[in-house]
Amino acid sequence: MNHTIGNRRIIGAVILSLAMCFTSCSRREKVLTFAVGGAPNELDFWEQLCENFQKETGIEVNLIRQPTDTDQRRQGLMVGLRAKKSDPDIFLMDVAWIGQFAASGWLEDLNSLPQSESIEVEKFFPTVVNLAGIYEGKLIALPIYVDGGLLYYRTDLLEKYGFRRPPETWKELIDMSTKVQARERATNPDFWGFVWQGAQYEGLVCNFLEFAVSNNGGLLLEDGKISVNTLENVQALQFMRDLICNYRISPPNTFTEMKEEEVRIFFQQGNALFERNWPYAWGNHQSESSPVKGKVGISPLPSFPGGRKASTLGGWHLGISIFSDSKKEAAQFLKYVTSYGIQKQLALNLGWNPGRVDIYEDPEVLSQLPHLKDLRVVFENAYARPNVPYYTQISEVLQRYINAVLAGKMEPVEALVKSEEEISEVVRNYAR
Repeated sequence: MNHTIGNRRIIGAVILSLAMCFTSCSRREKVLTFAVGGAPNELDFWEQLCENFQKETGIEVNLIRQPTDTDQRRQGLMVGLRAKKSDPDIFLMDVAWIGQFAASGWLEDLNSLPQSESIEVEKFFPTVVNLAGIYEGKLIALPIYVDGGLLYYRTDLLEKYGFRRPPETWKELIDMSTKVQARERATNPDFWGFVWQGAQYEGLVCNFLEFAVSNNGGLLLEDGKISVNTLENVQALQFMRDLICNYRISPPNTFTEMKEEEVRIFFQQGNALFERNWPYAWGNHQSESSPVKGKVGISPLPSFPGGRKASTLGGWHLGISIFSDSKKEAAQFLKYVTSYGIQKQLALNLGWNPGRVDIYEDPEVLSQLPHLKDLRVVFENAYARPNVPYYTQISEVLQRYINAVLAGKMEPVEALVKSEEEISEVVRNYAR
């Protein structure tokens, strides 16, 4: 009898302790998960930012460190999203992924979230938000870091040879490059007028779009069809090949080796007058060990007559998973990261180009990063790659054919005809 009473007491104590445990667990604050990749110093910054956010709000943030490689980051996010996992709740996306993620139904409408009215959307570049952050009328991402192609130029060499400003048109770029290249080769046989990304990879498509859009061309998406084979695009592609083969102001290895870093190093070694690259190169050019330190300026890329200046939009956007089980907390974190103070910290600590326009007027930011005043104009001329889920396949087709033209293996018209045929098949297969 005593054993029975004892057993009942033990069982009762176990049940009570389990009940208390479940009650405690149910009351515990949810942990917010944030996925982000990048260089070690960037991840260290995000780690500290998450700690500061937790101190201010009491919301614990678990930082999921992703690789530096962008494709690995995309694949890592897609695994969880396809499985409808609740983690990560919030993450950074390359602008080129947003169409695929949105079309797959993986991104939450930010305007539907609690406290959405306090997110200062109007403070961000409207062009960037409209081109990349809105999908089928829904706000699904906000820019944290804005990127765009721009023209770097040697201020000392332009002044030396009597040019008072960087080129406004592609013809001016050719004229300046031809003159300076001929003179500089007397002492530097490796000197070229203009270096840009022509190897077979995504950067080539970004360059092609800038040439094409500056000639009133580009990729036209209408009623589920994409037009590539247009006169404006043919002329732009012919011009790209002429830079190498006709005008001879771009090196022969442009279509075999030239990616971002190859171009950046070539220019930084003092071997070129002009360089097309992303804003990241500025910090490298101005480093203490750089041979061109203090001799570099930036401006929007030139245009063709009657065309407009164009810069392919790049950068990173913040989005919230539709499968998140901590959407309220995620909205608070999004508001925190997109605030004036944090966007300013990203600029001052990491040298990032903020998504908020008002940071580009901050005296402290401009004193440390004076080039931002020029970047603002570049970003206002941003041109987004097609915001469609099959963009990666479109890019792979264009890379092959554009590079073949630069290599002299195909003519521009033939390449764009075949590109449009293959891209149309991609679109049809997706629609089935």
